[in-house]
Amino acid sequence: MVSLKVIKSIKEITNWGFSQPVILVPTMGALHDGHRKLIREGNAIKGNKGTLIVSIYLNPIQFNDPKDLDKYPRTFDTDYKVCEEEGVDLIFAPSDAEMYLNSSSVKVSENKLARELCGSKRPGHFNGVCTVVTKLFNLIKPKIAIFGKKDYQQLILIKDFIKERNLRINILGEDTIRESNGLALSSRNCLLTSEDKP
Repeated sequence: MVSLKVIKSIKEITNWGFSQPVILVPTMGALHDGHRKLIREGNAIKGNKGTLIVSIYLNPIQFNDPKDLDKYPRTFDTDYKVCEEEGVDLIFAPSDAEMYLNSSSVKVSENKLARELCGSKRPGHFNGVCTVVTKLFNLIKPKIAIFGKKDYQQLILIKDFIKERNLRINILGEDTIRESNGLALSSRNCLLTSEDKP
């Protein structure tokens, strides 16, 4: 069995010869069954050809609260095993220094949808999302990118962003997976106590 490839540098990811089509599942790690569903959809689309890539990058500029960033679970070894079990071809796991070089002064912004709902409570969050998604799409050049519908505002924003930028990427949204108590699966659920859950 060929071991799962992990790429951490921009130079290597941009020079890698991907079999087409390229399918990307962008994540911030701490993978759960919701992510598995996205990956399985990617594999179903890919079939016997193409390249299925999972990006694992905890994007600091989409966190408006530093404490939230510090608490976010980091579980790369477990994430690797999930990707291996699900037949992922490649993990892209860059460092902050790779993604943002010496400065994060240049950002991609969206000034309509990002001001509503979740965006109104998390200033700068969706600018960070748009910036990192732009970078990932430019580096990997996927034909298809798959996101969960749990972050529905994010999904709609990205679809509109792709259309506005005339990018030839098909954005797919997968239905939310829930725990037995009805709580949507989330990487942050491991931070909740039993009293916090419904």
